[in-house]
Order: sequence, then C-alpha cells, then structure tokens
Amino acid sequence: MPLRRYLLIMGFGTLISWGALVLVILNIDPFASGFIGLFSFYVMLFLSLMGTFALFGFFVRIIFVRRSVLFRHIGVSLRQSVLFSLLIMISLMLQANSLFTWWNAILLILGLALLEFFFLGRETPKARHESHQQ
Repeated sequence: MPLRRYLLIMGFGTLISWGALVLVILNIDPFASGFIGLFSFYVMLFLSLMGTFALFGFFVRIIFVRRSVLFRHIGVSLRQSVLFSLLIMISLMLQANSLFTWWNAILLILGLALLEFFFLGRETPKARHESHQQ
C-alpha cells in the first residue's frame, strides 16, 4: 500500500473514530446502558487515541529522522500508539473502579516499557543498523 493511501485511510479512520466517540458521549447513558455503553465508549476512545498517536508519532519521526526509510516508521508508530493508548485505557478503567494508585501506574508503565523493549529486541540486526546508520 502506498504511503499516501495509508495516511489517508488512517486519518479518515481516526476522524470517524473521534466522531463515533462524540456520538457515544452525547447519546449513550452509561448508567442506563450498562456494559454495552461503557464498552462502546472505551473502544471508541481507544481507536481514536491510537489513530491520533500513530499519525502524530509518524509525522514526528518524519521531521526528526529525515534520512531513513519512511515505511519503517509506520510499524513503530502504530505499535507505540497501541501501547500508549493501552496505558491510558487501563489507567482510566482502574480509575473508574477506584483502583488507580501511583504504584499501579508505575507497574503499568514498567510493564508496557518491557513489552516495547521486547519488540525492539526482536528487530533484525540489519533493520536496526539501517535505521541508525542514516
């Protein structure tokens, strides 16, 4: 898929997700709808944040790492946007149940950081060398 098409689809999907989130917030009563209302809120918020962070991360990488292959940034941006969105979503769910504490936040951040380090360690040495060479 060409880069331009990917960015257009990702941007359009992100806008649709934000629009759906606004509709969920305005039209669904979380107390009356129960699980379905909360589930739709969390799913739409996750998709909206993930798309926004992925696009933002990709464009930041384009600005600061100009000489590398652009397609390599897509996977990293998407993975990190999923992890950061998960951090926010799990924190919100813990807060909604009055379980969010500073040590929970530290454990959550450490767990997601370890997961990111795992993914970074799985990169092939050739890909790692090419991205740092330029």
